[in-house]
Amino acid sequence: MRKTGKDMPGERHNQSFMRLSLRANFSWTFVGNVVYAACQWGMLMALAKLGSPGMVGVFALGLAITGPIYMFLNLHLRTIQATDARQEYQFGDYLGVRLATTALALLVTAGVTLAVGYPWETGAAIVAVGCAKAFESISDIFYGLLQRLERMDRIATGMMLKGVVSLLTLAIGVYLSGSVVWGVVGMAGAWAAVLAFYDIPQGLYALRHTPKFHMSSALRERVAVAARLAWMALPLGFGILLVSLSTAIPRYFVERILGAESLGIFAAIAYIQAAGITVISALAAAANPRLAQHYVRNDARAFRTLLYTLVAIALALGGAGVLVAWLIGDWVLTLIYRPEYGAYNHIFVLVMIAAGIGYVGWFVGDAMTAVRRLRAQALLFLTMTIATIGACAWFIPLFGLTGAALATMVTAVVQAVGGLLIVEHALRALPPVSSTVDSDEAALTRSVLFNQ
Repeated sequence: MRKTGKDMPGERHNQSFMRLSLRANFSWTFVGNVVYAACQWGMLMALAKLGSPGMVGVFALGLAITGPIYMFLNLHLRTIQATDARQEYQFGDYLGVRLATTALALLVTAGVTLAVGYPWETGAAIVAVGCAKAFESISDIFYGLLQRLERMDRIATGMMLKGVVSLLTLAIGVYLSGSVVWGVVGMAGAWAAVLAFYDIPQGLYALRHTPKFHMSSALRERVAVAARLAWMALPLGFGILLVSLSTAIPRYFVERILGAESLGIFAAIAYIQAAGITVISALAAAANPRLAQHYVRNDARAFRTLLYTLVAIALALGGAGVLVAWLIGDWVLTLIYRPEYGAYNHIFVLVMIAAGIGYVGWFVGDAMTAVRRLRAQALLFLTMTIATIGACAWFIPLFGLTGAALATMVTAVVQAVGGLLIVEHALRALPPVSSTVDSDEAALTRSVLFNQ
């Protein structure tokens, strides 16, 4: 790794919190995400094997209802915090905004559930998912602090703890009660325990060893600063809401047109792409602070080198997923779920094509945040949502679940192509600098996956 004689702001802190290398951060995040995604997948498998497609559908509906609410009100603060290379805001500002928006998200979740008038068990499951999401949101802001400090090892440990205990509590709750509601209540309790006994202590330890993050101003001034932070992040929060809606909208259409059982089948198949997301999100989390630093230094060449290396990895991973789905998809679906799922292998192939394009969109989305094109990002996400609604309204009544898979493909293409154009526009606006590409860093990114 390149060493410089001058630290970025906030990098001079206790040796116990010296940043890890990109390789180490990726390795830790990859392991943490693999374990966490496996446990999340295990929860769907437990519901499918202990219950029915309808039970899976109720759980998926809970995620589809609460996901957009929390994605919007979380304001994407973790990524903003992790890429805050100039340290424009203190940790307390991020935490204060997150606590306020989490409380609001809980109220909105309850209000939507009552307004729609779902059956008792469905409504209770949605509210329970909302409570779990509340604990997750608070943990997320502590992870943003650790991510900015490039200590992904501590985040990974928390994710692994959360994944294992939530899988156990959900499976035990469903097994003992025969109801998805008590399973989700157990999951929420598990997330609360990890927040209280691991995530908060780790965050406080980080604060004690990073003096610049301590709050030093008067409360009234900090409230004003937090309000400015929320206002600045609002366009990105709106954009992330639209991204979440683009994922959830096909599920809404499937549930209303085809029923909860069809939603359960579609959601279970769509979740398999999480295997690739574990790699993508791990590498993105490790690379995001570096992208932000390249942009702050006006080093467009290094930024492009790192970004397009990530894009190449995304395409390679997506292609591998499509190949697996095409060759042995029916066997995979039968093995991990039940034989009735194996009949939908053609949906699996289409979902994996959309996933490969979506992996590119994941990296590009974080790159847009790193270059601070938040309003342009929100406009792109609005375009994505409109395209998704149109595709769902057209394809799903005609082609059923195949139409839902096609709609997700439309969403992924709009995000990836539009995002790349926005990032390129931002990079071309940078002033020229006499800097060299951080070739060691780019080579390290490639070697992480290809062992070069």
